Amino acid sequence: MNDTPKNTGHKYPVPQINSPPQSPLPNHPDFPIKIQLRILETTDIHGNLLPYDYYCDKDDQPWGLARIATLVKEARNEVGNCLLFDNGDFLQGTPISDLTPQPGHGWTGIHPVITAMNMMHYDAVTPGNHEFNFGLDWLHDTLHHAEFPATCANVLIKPGVHPGKDKTLFPPYLLLHRRMLASDGSEHKLRIGVLGLVPPQITIWDQFHLRGRLQSQDIVEAAQAHIPLMRKAGADLIIVLAHTGIGPDDRQSMQENAALVLASVPGIDAILTGHTHQVFPRPACENDPPGFDANAGTLKGIPSVMAGFGGSHLGVIDLNLTLSAPTGAHPCQWQVASHHSEIRPVVPNDQSLPLVPPDPEISMALQPAHKATLSLTSQPLGVLPQAYHSYLALVRDDPATHLIASAMRAELRHQLTGSQWQDFPLLSATAPFKTGGRSGPLYYTDIPAGPVCLRNAADLYPFPNLLCGVLITGAQIHDWLERAASIFNQIIPGKSDQTLHNPDAPGHMFDVICQLTYQIDLSEPAAYDIHGQPTGTGKRIRALSYRGGPVKEGDRFVIATNNYRAFGGGPYDPTPSDQLIYTGHKQIRDILTHHIGQPDPDAMNRHQSWSLQAHPKTSVTFDTGPGLRQHTKDITALSLDDLGDTTQGFARFRLNLDPDIML
Repeated sequence: MNDTPKNTGHKYPVPQINSPPQSPLPNHPDFPIKIQLRILETTDIHGNLLPYDYYCDKDDQPWGLARIATLVKEARNEVGNCLLFDNGDFLQGTPISDLTPQPGHGWTGIHPVITAMNMMHYDAVTPGNHEFNFGLDWLHDTLHHAEFPATCANVLIKPGVHPGKDKTLFPPYLLLHRRMLASDGSEHKLRIGVLGLVPPQITIWDQFHLRGRLQSQDIVEAAQAHIPLMRKAGADLIIVLAHTGIGPDDRQSMQENAALVLASVPGIDAILTGHTHQVFPRPACENDPPGFDANAGTLKGIPSVMAGFGGSHLGVIDLNLTLSAPTGAHPCQWQVASHHSEIRPVVPNDQSLPLVPPDPEISMALQPAHKATLSLTSQPLGVLPQAYHSYLALVRDDPATHLIASAMRAELRHQLTGSQWQDFPLLSATAPFKTGGRSGPLYYTDIPAGPVCLRNAADLYPFPNLLCGVLITGAQIHDWLERAASIFNQIIPGKSDQTLHNPDAPGHMFDVICQLTYQIDLSEPAAYDIHGQPTGTGKRIRALSYRGGPVKEGDRFVIATNNYRAFGGGPYDPTPSDQLIYTGHKQIRDILTHHIGQPDPDAMNRHQSWSLQAHPKTSVTFDTGPGLRQHTKDITALSLDDLGDTTQGFARFRLNLDPDIML
């Protein structure tokens, strides 16, 4: 039986799943009938397969899908009825996963991620936003080899007169027919409805690939439209694969992180979340919103999980189902009598226990792709005159960020030669990408001085973003930097050891405009929250200048940025169409690859762009990778105090903002 609605008109066919005929109930069953169903989730794998760090060329990576596969086998052995789903962002993110879209990569086999997932026997997946990074043709060719179906309700080729008539890229939902073993030994066939959802911003972030080909819909509206259709089609349970984070319970159109709002939609039995690389359930916090039960792992009472990033955790939801005897006009219906949500880490909380080992069969199957990746990433690029690391990228003006910005600026200067924009002041904005946070204390760039290879460029710029040129005013620059400064907490002058960073703000929100000079005054409240919503009248950006002169509101510049930021990614507004003056089709990572080892025209004029404003008798603390301790000169230059390690394995340092201590 085909597990897809007949009228969707979707492009991607769903594999045939052999479904046995309905098993009739016993003539006199002992009601209620009880079934334990285990739901397993992976999410945001981002191409992390083997326990190998391709950026550092080391085989000690303590996460990845091969390790998760071991946890999946253990979880399946514990419970007879088990379903495995992936919640998106599985195809992109590391050198081994990004082999196939690159020209001249030399790899002719199946996408390595698909090879591993086929061996793990996934029941279904939904795409994440990064599945669209390399275009629809590549995505179609890649998923052609998948032995599991994909579903997504809110990505349309063409809207219909009603949702049942939408022409969707993927089936909007699936009905998986599965035999389930009850506690009394009897078998029963359940129809598991699976609904996929993705952030509607994909058509903005990847509009180079998707413009004119796809439309996106609001997550909640799509769920409200399709869940009744799923129930009408006979779904006994509905599991939502929602590649969306757990944002505030504040209904907004086209919301990016809508899992908490989604939980209000009637008819959902379980929600698998993702996208924001967080872990859920987790210990409760004071500011957890109503309906967010961190300890129980529920959103408004609906069992939910989010399994971290990169194969760090396996999400597990156990549903205890009951089927009661029919009463009057009410037929038998499966109900969730109780539930339990948990996450299982590959790095045990008890440090005396060993890491979860990688699955040997998957490891063996991935060896050809692994060897091809090592060959590709070892290609020499040139020589770096200094070490580059990201341990301090959110604390000081960062050389690695300047290197990326210089490459972007040089390429845009070349592209604008001969145009009406060539004589405009040219800036470049970029953020550090590997800054620990939700991805852990090892998620940092650390490249020594000397010869560098292709893997180092991928380490510095891990995303397949494209270069854009934007015409911008001084007022818009000021606003841009205020949004970037929202990653910091407000501090009280004269107080010691205040936490510097908002833990909910990822480092890639922090854009730096390298050709400007400015200070960030953290005694002021943030002008925007981490979602880009205005918070009041706070103004943190001080002494904003260009080449020694103040930046005025009406000044005009051209700025090099990436397509994700130009189109409104993160807490930033999308660029008006009349200000987008250049859109390229070359990945910034490739631009950086060419730039490394070449003469850098910006090197002679490089200066410190930003700094934190000094406050007497004031200090802050920040967490970073323990690898910073190998860079003693940088620690000394900032007069940092080492406060030891956190329970999560980060290194905690004190930064003094007192002008008598700051250098």
